[in-house]
Amino acid sequence: MTTGENEENTENTEENTARAKRRKRSGWREIPLLIGLALVLALAIKTFLVQPFSIPSGSMENTLRTDDRVLVDKLTPWFGGTPHRGEVVVFKDPGGWLSGQPPERSNAFQRGVRKSLAFVGLMPSADEKDLIKRVIGVGGDTVECKRGEPVKVNGKPLDEPYIHPGATPCDDMPVGTVKVPEDHLWVMGDHRDDSRDSRAHVHEPGGGFVPVDNVIGRAVVVAWPVSRWATLPVPGTFDR
Repeated sequence: MTTGENEENTENTEENTARAKRRKRSGWREIPLLIGLALVLALAIKTFLVQPFSIPSGSMENTLRTDDRVLVDKLTPWFGGTPHRGEVVVFKDPGGWLSGQPPERSNAFQRGVRKSLAFVGLMPSADEKDLIKRVIGVGGDTVECKRGEPVKVNGKPLDEPYIHPGATPCDDMPVGTVKVPEDHLWVMGDHRDDSRDSRAHVHEPGGGFVPVDNVIGRAVVVAWPVSRWATLPVPGTFDR
């Protein structure tokens, strides 16, 4: 190999090394951009499509347990969809339903991290005053909730296999017969003996009814823990 060839090979090697270094620096510069795009995508998904929600109590047992994570469909309401009987929905507090709830126990750092992740939809927010219940009646329905009887909607008794074992449909908090106003919902927890739902607020302003506009979306799947993964379909009793 001649001296000229050696010099040419050396130049090529140095050029390849410099090119590799430039690619490496370029790759590092792209990481913040990729992270930013991922956060924007997560925020868009949370805002328009799906949002996680943490189950705060046992009022929906055994369908949902405390600290389960469910995914809430927020897309359907954007297209004018309204809640249907039998759906499990997340909704904003109509007023006073969450009064007396204990504050979150965490330090400032934990709250800051949680708020940041909640902002982009990677965690449920602890600040949002939301509830989760099952829709029993919609606008125009007549709901009967009497001691010793099944819940009836428009005169038809409901077969409710989702009710917590040992609980009764209405015995612990009978309210008689109610008429659901238009654009409102009558909601109840699956653990009827441990749920402050529409029945508990029937004598308060609003009559225990939830405005449809307060509904954030429908819970469609239990996403966490993995061992409890399950969809949340409408029970067959509501097909009637």
